[in-house]
Amino acid sequence: MPMPSACEDKTGVVLLDTRKHTPEHEHAVHLKLASGLAGLLGCTHVDPGQPPTAADNFYYLPTETLIDLQRHAPLGICTEQDLFGGLVSHPYMATKAISHPLPANASFPPGWTDAFALQASDALLRGYTVFSKADARRAAQLLLGDGPLRLKPVLACAGRGQRVINALDELEPLLADMDDHDLSLWGLVLEEDLREVETFSVGQVRVAGLTCSYHGTQQLTHDHQGTEVYGGSDLVVVRGDYQALLQLPLEDHLRLAINQAMTYEQAAERHFPGFIASRRNYDIARGNTPQGHLRSGVLEQSWRLGGASSAELLALQAFAEDPTLQRVRASTHEVFGTPDLPTDATLFYQGNDSELGQLSKFARIREHDHSE
Repeated sequence: MPMPSACEDKTGVVLLDTRKHTPEHEHAVHLKLASGLAGLLGCTHVDPGQPPTAADNFYYLPTETLIDLQRHAPLGICTEQDLFGGLVSHPYMATKAISHPLPANASFPPGWTDAFALQASDALLRGYTVFSKADARRAAQLLLGDGPLRLKPVLACAGRGQRVINALDELEPLLADMDDHDLSLWGLVLEEDLREVETFSVGQVRVAGLTCSYHGTQQLTHDHQGTEVYGGSDLVVVRGDYQALLQLPLEDHLRLAINQAMTYEQAAERHFPGFIASRRNYDIARGNTPQGHLRSGVLEQSWRLGGASSAELLALQAFAEDPTLQRVRASTHEVFGTPDLPTDATLFYQGNDSELGQLSKFARIREHDHSE
């Protein structure tokens, strides 16, 4: 079938790697994603060989949420039709720092607004964002009265670097290791620590005139050192927006998670000037407080490619190929060692990564539903 008309004038897809270091296995996945997005857009994956400009009319696949609207306008990144990912105006907006308000009279960076947390309050867990060590101590005192807190560095991924703190004196050695400048720029999150936690993903991607939305769960696996790490995502993906997702028969906690993701996103769209994103993913935690109260709230956003993006791509391709298709189940898998791949696997990486060892990364799509 012909591809959707939106964006078909793009001349190529460019992988925009803005990170200091990208592991081999991630780079391989990014290249495969770029190639797949190019197919959707009806163009080719290109390496421009020289700094691109707006005149090139490229579509970009950034490895991170882009920061600073003026900095990226010369590349031609002005709307969500220009990239797979997101663009924000200030550094803290790209991280989980937005997920909580400041403690009273706290310091804050340029562009900070209390209005986001105020509008999104029903979608948030109890916690604070801080940009100084003094404010971290005050926030910890406020939270520890109700039980343990979780200290969350905002630039870490997949839960790395997080620590549970039971008493104020446990905070000091952790703060001592932090750089004051980085803290003032990016922030630090202190959040109530829940027990028996389940984490759900809610997301949406918009590419080449297609919109699809999903809910899903993440799996854990063990790496070669026996450490528990991200092992993949299992998604139920529908053609259309979040309202189409809410038409599915859903358990109450999933319906709540989707509505909380929508509340969080609407607050971002309203209170972050210039915010654009074609890839939106939210982690929602559900668990119990020490007092036994059930809580649900958005932990963080991802306005960039992520672990679920290979499944997102397969779903987009399936919807592009079959206009009658309304729902699919798509999954990503990260397996350490050399597994026998399922016959329906789309391989994104298989090899001996210099940092992680033998690793296979693949995606699958199944359970097609053509019903209106």
